Amino acid sequence: MVVRSGGRQIPVVVLAGFLGSGKTTLLNHLLHRSGGSRIGAVVNDFGAVEIDAMAVAGALGDSTVSLGNGCLCCAVDGSELDEYLERLARPSAGIDVIVIEASGLAEPQELVRMVLASEHPDIVYGGLVEVVDAAEFDDTRARHPEIDRHLALADLVVVNKADRVTDAARVLGLVRSLVDRAAVVPATHGRVDPEFLFDCRPGEERVGQLSFDDLHRDDHEHAGHLHAGYDSLSFVRGRPTDPRRLIRFLDSRPGGLYRIKGYVDFGPYDTRNRYAVHAVGRFLRFHPEPWPAGAERLTQLVLIGADIDTAALRAELEACLSDDTPHADEQGMWGVLRYVREAAEDPAA
Repeated sequence: MVVRSGGRQIPVVVLAGFLGSGKTTLLNHLLHRSGGSRIGAVVNDFGAVEIDAMAVAGALGDSTVSLGNGCLCCAVDGSELDEYLERLARPSAGIDVIVIEASGLAEPQELVRMVLASEHPDIVYGGLVEVVDAAEFDDTRARHPEIDRHLALADLVVVNKADRVTDAARVLGLVRSLVDRAAVVPATHGRVDPEFLFDCRPGEERVGQLSFDDLHRDDHEHAGHLHAGYDSLSFVRGRPTDPRRLIRFLDSRPGGLYRIKGYVDFGPYDTRNRYAVHAVGRFLRFHPEPWPAGAERLTQLVLIGADIDTAALRAELEACLSDDTPHADEQGMWGVLRYVREAAEDPAA
């Protein structure tokens, strides 16, 4: 959730998973529930016939097609990735988020490295989403033990086809035992709320990257949303946040807390900038951006999760607020700066 020098930076989400796990179904679901956002879909097919690209695009012909629902789909192999990211990031495309659907036989770590290696100023890595087939998970692990390594790298794991197993709780528990602080979300037919991955509003309708117009809507207004079964917490405060306390909170956040997004005011630690924060599972990123002229200096956060204690989380966030100290020590922001895009990022770390 960062801002370009001339606009916004575009998050690039890597969508991975073994053959048949439901990646294309999930991507199509995201495309049709994008909330008006324009999604650039890069499909990394295995084999000469671009079946997945056809399924996503809904059309044959050139590898780049424009769709009525506002997505742009590119069928691509690994060597062409940067070229396609460049094309999708051009301002005339108006893309809000790019999703790379990896081949079922791809190595997700390498795709992540390629995105991180991009020097395009308008591109920023947005996290790794791993899709697993609940019905075939045990057999897949037996045939492809490398799935354990893939899950350890993921920021969000979608346990798809949960309706096809009688022991979904066991599969979910097993997957959770294999991840490293990643969020684990059950799904049927790839139906995952897009807000777990990105903001579902077109860039021109946002203030920066995130709108807080509906932060305080009543719960019944969200009854039709996919995340109706999840808990959400809105936190808005006029006091600055202490960076050390916030990092301690974020580093110890519970596994059921899938998503954090918003802006943080660090007060005297950086008087010129507010910090956009974006977290999906274990993935965390901050981006400093100048305060808009005349904007009220607030910390504004939205937290989404399942089986989370919202009262306890609110109390922890309250404890992150700064004391009334007019000065900031030089080392106070070091923890935050570890998660700023310019810092070295290693998906294998």
